[in-house]
Amino acid sequence: MNRKLSFSVDDESNDIVKRYEQFLEGTATGYFDVEELEMIVEYYLRKGRTKDCTKALELGLQLHPNNNALRTKRAKIYLAVGDTKKAFKVLESLTETTDYEVQILKIEVLLKLDRTHEARLLSDKVLKEETDDSDNVYLDIAYIYLGLGDFTIALDFLKMGDKHNRKNSDLLFELAFCYEQCDDFDNAITTYNRIIDLDPYVDEAWFNLGQIYFAMQDFTHALEAYDFALTINEKDSLTCLQKGHVQFQLDQFEDAIETYREYQNMTTDKWQSDLFIAECYEKLENYEESIKYYLHSLEAFPKNFEALTGVGICLLELERFLESQDYIKQALLLNDEAADAWVYLAESYVGLDENEDALLSYLKSITLDPEQPDTLMAIANICLEKGEYETAKQYYLMASGMDASLEFVDLFIAVAYFKLGNPSDSAIYLEKAIRADETAASLFLELCPESLENSDNETTDKK
Repeated sequence: MNRKLSFSVDDESNDIVKRYEQFLEGTATGYFDVEELEMIVEYYLRKGRTKDCTKALELGLQLHPNNNALRTKRAKIYLAVGDTKKAFKVLESLTETTDYEVQILKIEVLLKLDRTHEARLLSDKVLKEETDDSDNVYLDIAYIYLGLGDFTIALDFLKMGDKHNRKNSDLLFELAFCYEQCDDFDNAITTYNRIIDLDPYVDEAWFNLGQIYFAMQDFTHALEAYDFALTINEKDSLTCLQKGHVQFQLDQFEDAIETYREYQNMTTDKWQSDLFIAECYEKLENYEESIKYYLHSLEAFPKNFEALTGVGICLLELERFLESQDYIKQALLLNDEAADAWVYLAESYVGLDENEDALLSYLKSITLDPEQPDTLMAIANICLEKGEYETAKQYYLMASGMDASLEFVDLFIAVAYFKLGNPSDSAIYLEKAIRADETAASLFLELCPESLENSDNETTDKK
């Protein structure tokens, strides 16, 4: 049984399509044999141009009536447009039912019609008939399941195909992909390394390997993989971009800046890379340079939430609070459900000693994202300053419940309890605070100087 699934879009098929289109325009004449017409149909199918597929097919059937190969293409077109039942009828009407492409298409049709048992029986039949090329038959069947998103079954077929030929790189790519989809990253890494062992100059394998390491947050190995990919293909903009991202994750901010600039030379859309460069400068605490790149990004894309927020943060760090507010408010006009932006707005109000507005902004942030221990602590601090000790205590306790390692959280709980006239609970938390940091004792006295007076009074009473 000859395998004859699909035609590659190579120079030959491009030339045939060009001649066919000139024929339609009336600028060329000629005859197209069955194989040429199959190539034309496949070309348009790959491009998603189903109307052009149908037109070419009709010409083919006029020239070669009842040709099984062309009629098979009609079933393929019906599958492409989602008319599975018509595809099935066409396949059932064919006289040559043992043709490889017919059987593979029928497996796909049966699966789409939820006739899974019949599909599996036909798959088994096809696999029994094939001997010399079994790995590719397993691969073709796996492609069907991959197209349906059934990665587990696809993986089973690919594993069986791999047993027949351990050096089929096309199969290995799909096998690695399936492992990724099943979150089996270790086997995916092993499989990509097998591809690299077969051919170390396959940049796609190095890139995919980098992507897996990136997903696993193994940034050092990810960087190595991206470097190998770029050594093979230095013009690969996506790999260059990913390399910049992984350098950022490794806190290699200066290197990341250089990589992002290299990426800029490969693309015309620079607003996003300006954003990445700005973030690097922000991490380096070079806020003026960061603002410059954020503003470059905004020039190209004014409705850029990240850039507006970024400028606002940098201005906060430079203590230019009013300017910061302007950018953060613009960002919130684009997305008023961004909890972080409300925190930044609150911090700008704190910088201007406008605590009531700060409190409202913090509270808004908490309604959007309750899991913010630092923000809960900030709310508690404002309430403490206002003398609302019960409210402050509740927020401190909530913050501590989410993150007990918050700096001086036990100290502030002790202060709140003391202000509420509960010295026993205050003492418990103060002891915890002092165990964590001895300076907590002196800070407590600064915040609660009356505690010293109470202690003196107790000593006098005892005398």
